[in-house]
Amino acid sequence: MCHSIRFMRWNFDSLRVLAATAILILTGINGLQAAESDVELWRLDCGEFLDLDRSLASDVFAYQSRTWRPTNSCYLIRHKQEYMLWDTGLSLTASWEESIGWKTAKGEPLVAQLARLQIKPEQISIIGISHSHADHLGQAIQFPQARLLMGKADFDMVVSQKSVPVKNKLYDLSPWLDEGAKVEPIDGDKDVFGDGSVIMLSTPGHTLGHHSLLVRLPELGPIILSGDLWSMADQISSNNMSVFTMNRAEALASMDRVRQIAKNLKAKIIVQHERLDVDKLPTFPSSAQ
Repeated sequence: MCHSIRFMRWNFDSLRVLAATAILILTGINGLQAAESDVELWRLDCGEFLDLDRSLASDVFAYQSRTWRPTNSCYLIRHKQEYMLWDTGLSLTASWEESIGWKTAKGEPLVAQLARLQIKPEQISIIGISHSHADHLGQAIQFPQARLLMGKADFDMVVSQKSVPVKNKLYDLSPWLDEGAKVEPIDGDKDVFGDGSVIMLSTPGHTLGHHSLLVRLPELGPIILSGDLWSMADQISSNNMSVFTMNRAEALASMDRVRQIAKNLKAKIIVQHERLDVDKLPTFPSSAQ
């Protein structure tokens, strides 16, 4: 009889543990679903290049004697009550593209665009930078209180230039170049909010620390903001890439990875310099959800 009682008690205790475990698992799953359902994205105007030589977009001479007006897109992401910027566009000050004769249109300043959404600069808690090229980090300095997320190889390269007069990059990233600054150099992938809804994907090649951004939206579904992995949408199927690519083999591997992720998740790839791709997202100030 004692053995039966002990057995029944053990059974009851085991069932109670199993039930508690099941509740924790379900709570975790529901928490992930809740986090992913409370994500919103806006496309922002970060300027454009005017009459750029299109041959620069291909290291295999695919585009000859044609001009090109690539858009320069940035993005605002809301995760619950927290705001993140992905890339910050062309600098508002005189910058590198002007010094080499490239013509640009700066677009409406990011701070002004955020004001149209009634968001103050100090509400931006995170800035994610796809890579260290100046057209992707130009207005970061407007948000000095934010935590900077950037590929380690790229951030290390910027830091190494502190003694070199590269005014634009150093000026725009100056709040994060001092010891103790709120910066997180990323090596590999980074789950930004810890729930799988926004993930910086390691996609080296264009630069050694290049990242793309996976955003899971509750209605539109997953999208991948590809940074400069590609310059034009037609390159996705052709393994064609910019002449500025630092490591072609790594870029090819990164392209393959992003294509596989897009296939498995049924995600849309947004090539950030491709106007037709960016136009797949709602026009500002409307958001994608």
